[in-house]
Amino acid sequence: MSDPEIKAKLLQAAKNHVPFDGWGEATFRAAIEDTGVEPGLARAVFPRGGVGLALAYHEAGDIDMLAAIEAADLTEMKFRDRIAFAVRARLDAVEDKELVRRGMALFALPLYAADGAHAVWKTCDRIWVALGDTSNDINWYTKRMTLSGVYSATVLYWLGDDSPGHQATTEFLDRRIEDVMQFEKFKAQMRENKLMNSVMAGPLAFLGRIRAPQGGQHTGMPGRWNGPQ
Repeated sequence: MSDPEIKAKLLQAAKNHVPFDGWGEATFRAAIEDTGVEPGLARAVFPRGGVGLALAYHEAGDIDMLAAIEAADLTEMKFRDRIAFAVRARLDAVEDKELVRRGMALFALPLYAADGAHAVWKTCDRIWVALGDTSNDINWYTKRMTLSGVYSATVLYWLGDDSPGHQATTEFLDRRIEDVMQFEKFKAQMRENKLMNSVMAGPLAFLGRIRAPQGGQHTGMPGRWNGPQ
């Protein structure tokens, strides 16, 4: 059995225990017992035990989200609607809210907070890339920071939403994206303000030197700050 097959087998078994024991060592041991995977081999593919399982679960959700984005025809959608579709696709990838709720409880712990933040950042990065973002300057960071805030708030709202078809979550997400779009309009107004450009010339020159981890060409997508022309 290959490592990916072992990981998938352990993760599937773990899901039955997470609602009761969380994404911890107890669940990891139970998954080993249920699957019959040799403990040393299980530890080799998941060195961090339950935390590794939680991260693998989040990763699997991202993969399902990307498949949904790829299968959809987004060409006629406004860009804000494409973002909303991607976030909803990520939520739809969850088969049991309790698995996410337990994951959030785990990543709220100081010891694992960085893991949780990284997982959310990676999800938002994947959304931007899937939607065609190729920015390579400060906008690479601001887009992902903004979407991380929208995504995290929406997940929290969704966990408590029992409306039909999660309609309340959809409306909440639309409001959050509208807030972001209003901020983008404000940034555009500041770029057109000659006085503001003069005052901010120094800081903007510094920000203009910031580059993303990977290069790429700009696409004129929301979230860009070009600085003074």
